[in-house]
Amino acid sequence: MSSTSPFLDPLRAVVAELADRTGVTVDLPTALLLRAQLTGLPRPGRTSAGGSCRLFETRDGWAAVNLARADDHAALPALLGLLTAGDKDLARGARLTTAARLAAAAQAVGIPAAALGGERSRRAPVVARAHGPRRPRPLDGLRVLDLSSLWAGPLCARVLGLAGARVTKVESTTRPDGARRGNPEFYAWLHGGQESLVLDFSTGALRAAVDRADVVIEASRPRALRRLGVVAEDFLAARPGRVWVGITGYGRDDDRIAFGDDAAVAGGLVGRDSSGDPVFLADALADPVTGLYAAHAAVRSLAAGGGELLCVSMAACAAALADAGPAPC
Repeated sequence: MSSTSPFLDPLRAVVAELADRTGVTVDLPTALLLRAQLTGLPRPGRTSAGGSCRLFETRDGWAAVNLARADDHAALPALLGLLTAGDKDLARGARLTTAARLAAAAQAVGIPAAALGGERSRRAPVVARAHGPRRPRPLDGLRVLDLSSLWAGPLCARVLGLAGARVTKVESTTRPDGARRGNPEFYAWLHGGQESLVLDFSTGALRAAVDRADVVIEASRPRALRRLGVVAEDFLAARPGRVWVGITGYGRDDDRIAFGDDAAVAGGLVGRDSSGDPVFLADALADPVTGLYAAHAAVRSLAAGGGELLCVSMAACAAALADAGPAPC
């Protein structure tokens, strides 16, 4: 992936404004490619660099299916049952259906999946909703609570920390960040200099931690946090100038699951091989792209007075780049 490709122009504008507003310089090749470089991942093709996501040719196009978790593999027979009459080959089943139906069937059984380009031009990368009083605030010393995991949310938190915010990484006692099982050098790059807080989410400790924060970053379904007594709208209304960054695959009103590779496909952010067929670009590309969009949106919101719920869609962030120009072959 060439760093001079036109499709990166929207992201270059994002990091340029981040630098203007905060003094933080983001090196795009590092932000987008460091994990693959540290892990020694192969160049992706029709299988993602991490190996869990595959592009399947369908009757009318292409779709990505991501078997990233043990639960996804366990749900695969159910997906095959929806698509085929006993055939255990997903590639054959995909060719008998449409890209949209394959993605919908996979999502129906809890597997992240997307039709290629299905989310292009559907919504803005970030949608801001006002829910609280405004008060412009500098980033320096602000308390940022990072409830997210893996890559997009933590990258957003890292940038805010470099800009002077005090970042606390929060994990559940029963469900630590899955990124801890990955490359330790990359995890340290994302979280270096941050405070760490491990909480029992079944108690009121999470709500108390949220109450002390100025900015919250999370990547959960809204109803999951509401069950824990944490409500974004209440957080914003309680004190002027607060910002809530909610990162999802397709928007807070859409329960579809997404990870970086399939979200990139949903947004149409793919390369092309010599035959013109789609291939994955880089490693889980929608993750770092979304993290940078989220950090940029948070910085702008704080400067304007906050009071906003920032709804950041991974698929829409990927689509913003795909709409800007062709990705490299």
